[in-house]
Amino acid sequence: MRGELYHILAFLISMNVVLWSTPVVKNFGLKTGYVDRPGDRKIHQRPIVRLGGISIFVGTMTSLLVLWALFGFERLPSEKEWEVLGVALGGLGFFLIGLADDFLNLTAISRLIMQVVVATMSWFMGVQIDFLSLPFGLTHIGWLSLPITVIWLVGMANAINWIDGLDGLAAGVSGIAAVVLLIVTLFMDQLSAALMAAALAGGALGFLRYNFNPAEIFMGDGGSYFMGFMLAGIAVIGLVKTTAITAVVLPYLILAVPIVDMSSVIISRIKEGKSPFTADKSHLHHRLLQAGLSHRLTVLFIYALTLWVGSLALGFSGIPSGWGYALGATLLLSYVGWQAWLQARVKD
Repeated sequence: MRGELYHILAFLISMNVVLWSTPVVKNFGLKTGYVDRPGDRKIHQRPIVRLGGISIFVGTMTSLLVLWALFGFERLPSEKEWEVLGVALGGLGFFLIGLADDFLNLTAISRLIMQVVVATMSWFMGVQIDFLSLPFGLTHIGWLSLPITVIWLVGMANAINWIDGLDGLAAGVSGIAAVVLLIVTLFMDQLSAALMAAALAGGALGFLRYNFNPAEIFMGDGGSYFMGFMLAGIAVIGLVKTTAITAVVLPYLILAVPIVDMSSVIISRIKEGKSPFTADKSHLHHRLLQAGLSHRLTVLFIYALTLWVGSLALGFSGIPSGWGYALGATLLLSYVGWQAWLQARVKD
């Protein structure tokens, strides 16, 4: 079997496991009462099961285990095996933290402490940002690698968690980002990272079958923390470690939408004298809803925005026809933006 087919297989296994398991998880949630109830900051009007992250996790990990059993990720060098295990075990840790929060409603500080511990363990296993791209080239950051890597891994996990405020939003954004990571890591010949991206993309996009508006089930913190960490970890071992200047920059471009959303919210809250962890309605999706966009158009606009920045990453990476894809994504974003402007204008 050709190497490229393994990535297709990883995607399909993950997607089909999610499609099969999500109704099972939904029924379990309904019977046990683990649902997300309507509230002041909630968009939905009825209780909805919040354990869908179990399906995404099971689908992604099942796919990776099957592929590992088939060919052992092409018998990776020992250091690469540790990197892959660092991402996989870190994903498990973040999933369990989120799942515990779904069941027990943990405090923000307890979640943060546990996330830092898991991210630190992943760093010791080789999931490390060793270089930063500066105007004059790459700079080896030495001991700063640990805090910068932990901030990146924990920050991205929470960034995906924070955008999980509308039906299908976090799953779609994560799925698009994972597909872009898959393409770029394949082009960079980072096959193990590409396999992980393929499995994650299949899980995220398969979950949309039940999560897109009107949602039948939510992923909960277990799903959002897992996907956020996996995206961040795959980006580190698949792109940052290549030491190419463009590759080091690409993860921040691919994941720009959740990064910018989280950063702007934190800055806004601090300016207002609030804790960065205070829940409010200052996220991008809240602002778009307040501007008069419908639930679905808000989600589709953010999808288009995510695809656009991802297409820029394709262009900068040097992929053949990458800038052609960027032009197509620009036209799509322009059309969706125009539709959003028309809808907002009607409200006014």
